[in-house]
Amino acid sequence: MHSILTTAAGMQRVQRIGLALAGVVFAIAAAPLSHAAVCAFAEQGNGHVAEIIDGRSFRLADGREIRLAGVETASVAAAAVARPHALAAIIGDHDVILRGEDDAPDRYGRQAAFVFLPDSGTLVQRELLARGQALAAVDVADKACAAALNAAEAEARAARRGIWETASVIKNAESPGDILSAVGRFVVVEGKVLSVRQGGTTTYLNFGRNWTRGFAVTISKRMMPVFEAAGLAVKAFEDRRIRVRGWVEAHQGASPGPRIDVTKLTQIELLSSN
Repeated sequence: MHSILTTAAGMQRVQRIGLALAGVVFAIAAAPLSHAAVCAFAEQGNGHVAEIIDGRSFRLADGREIRLAGVETASVAAAAVARPHALAAIIGDHDVILRGEDDAPDRYGRQAAFVFLPDSGTLVQRELLARGQALAAVDVADKACAAALNAAEAEARAARRGIWETASVIKNAESPGDILSAVGRFVVVEGKVLSVRQGGTTTYLNFGRNWTRGFAVTISKRMMPVFEAAGLAVKAFEDRRIRVRGWVEAHQGASPGPRIDVTKLTQIELLSSN
């Protein structure tokens, strides 16, 4: 085991990493938060839901296409049919209020928003996650909002609701072929970091002995100041189990292995010491 984990100073550093990641990644408030208290950004308008497009998109009666901000759909074949129905059960033929920091449409013409039911104040994203029909995204900048969404996902995961009924939602880092089949999709992977190596301007968290074929997390040099500012030493992830979420890419070369590029601290969660 690397010396950073065997010295007293190293153990203290690892404990600080655990505390920091617990606060940054999956912080859960001690008291329950009201639905209206979180993700209550500026109102971007309202409308009546006319059509459910997929598990996180719908169309309003005025023609606007809305994409749920803060959540991602899981690449689980068994739940592919259920997810649109889950969203329809929550907002189908309902009036909704849209909130967010920016109402500019994306390149596909969709407006990303946090969606609320006006009568109950229900945050649709939170409800969808609590039912186990979505994954928490990593691009929510507001900490209270992100914590509420992550807590809802953790609740569903613990109760094995929805997509969490199957073990295939979380990919095994020791099965690179399975992860590679999800190239271009948002996934959650768990495993033990066997080594931390640097190649050029990229740091690799390797989960396999074969670096080219095994699964790896990549961290660019420009992300290092972000980790340092949070008091996190990337090298201390060695020999630790982590959960990482993000979009799967294939390593370029003769022997492509699956990769997830970390661009936000919230993508990594420290799980245990072994």
